[in-house]
Amino acid sequence: MTRFIIRRLGISFLVLLGGSLLMFVLTINSGDPLEDLRESNDPNRDNLMAQRIANMGLDQPWYERYADWLGGVAGCFVGECDLGQNRAGVNVSSMLTNAASATLRLVIAATLLAIVVGIFFGILTAIRQYSGFDYTVTFGAFLFFSLPVFWAAVLLKEYGAIRFNDWIAQPDLSLTTMIIVAVVVGFLVQGMLGGDLRRRLLTGGGTALFVLAALVYFDAVSWWRQPALGFPVVALVSIGAGALIVMLTTGFGNRRVVYAVGTTVGLGLVSYLAFSGLLADPSWTILFALFALSMVVAVASGWLLGGFSRRTAIWNTVVVAIIMGATIVADKALSAWAGYLDEQPRPISTIGAMTPNFEGTFWQEFLDKGTQLILPTAVLTLLSLASYTRYTRASMLEVLEQDYVRTARSKGLSERTVISKHAFRNALIPLTTIVAFDFAGLIGGAVLTETVFGW
Repeated sequence: MTRFIIRRLGISFLVLLGGSLLMFVLTINSGDPLEDLRESNDPNRDNLMAQRIANMGLDQPWYERYADWLGGVAGCFVGECDLGQNRAGVNVSSMLTNAASATLRLVIAATLLAIVVGIFFGILTAIRQYSGFDYTVTFGAFLFFSLPVFWAAVLLKEYGAIRFNDWIAQPDLSLTTMIIVAVVVGFLVQGMLGGDLRRRLLTGGGTALFVLAALVYFDAVSWWRQPALGFPVVALVSIGAGALIVMLTTGFGNRRVVYAVGTTVGLGLVSYLAFSGLLADPSWTILFALFALSMVVAVASGWLLGGFSRRTAIWNTVVVAIIMGATIVADKALSAWAGYLDEQPRPISTIGAMTPNFEGTFWQEFLDKGTQLILPTAVLTLLSLASYTRYTRASMLEVLEQDYVRTARSKGLSERTVISKHAFRNALIPLTTIVAFDFAGLIGGAVLTETVFGW
């Protein structure tokens, strides 16, 4: 095994070395680095050309220049990293660091969203095979997969940025718009949950009425410009998330897991009240420290109260803690939205990764970077969402036909247990090979997206 790993690493190194050599030769022959100076009327043009030739080593053979570059790259692993300078004299390492940080922030967010949402819809469409919901998601998946990146980006800039900024200045929803949104959401929810006609009507109608009432309330209190969740909503979301996760994994019959998740939710809500002053204007160090503390509490709750289901309890408590943390962050960020709108009347920008020279509280700066991230992330997510949905659906349908799934059903296990414990886990195995390729593809595909959005 060791020899095999070493051999594969050696082959990978040779491939990277050959690829870098080919790219280097193509790059140095793709243009003239002195073109701007040759066209210049500056009387000092010859001296500037001589200086650039000396700085960039243009008077050396290509193999000597490649050896110098390769030595600087090797210094990134052992010694001091030196990737040289561009023709303007700017250090390439600093430029690469800034560009890579922006790209990775964009690509990681898009990849995580595509994985979570794609797997969610893939599982649902497999369970609701050949239903109206299945056909709708399939149509949407192929539609998103076929969208040109530049065209989708331009549409989002028009409707997601320009027109939204016009609307948020004086937000107002007509009753017709509210009804349409409520009906669409109710239709999607009843399609996901399924059931007989009576159950579908009750689910869709109840959801539509709830969404309509929420939109009317939000519009009446100007929630769009002064949003907030508050402790009651955070508590409801936390309790609901805990109940949903327990129901999907072990069910409420396993009291040990229920106690562990309940303890995590209770301690999380108490911590939310205790650290509310600290969270008013924190720093990234404080947020990461509180996140680490929440993980320790979650693991400890699952370990101490999980009993024989300790492993399952730990997974449940960790997921609940992550959802609670995200809800609390959303609550604090939304509370800062009104102040952010005072500083940025048009919050969704069409270009740039952040507002230049923007100064505000921690949550206002968080919103500034987050709003710049919404549109390009949405473009990349939509393009990747289709593949994850289709792969998950196909993998789930294949697993559901396996003998061990039929055996689990014949033993009398509930459909929830069969899907969540037997089918779901095995259906995710083929997706692990897709994630790596998709992540690399997103980095390459982000070039067009970053160009359109000026990242």
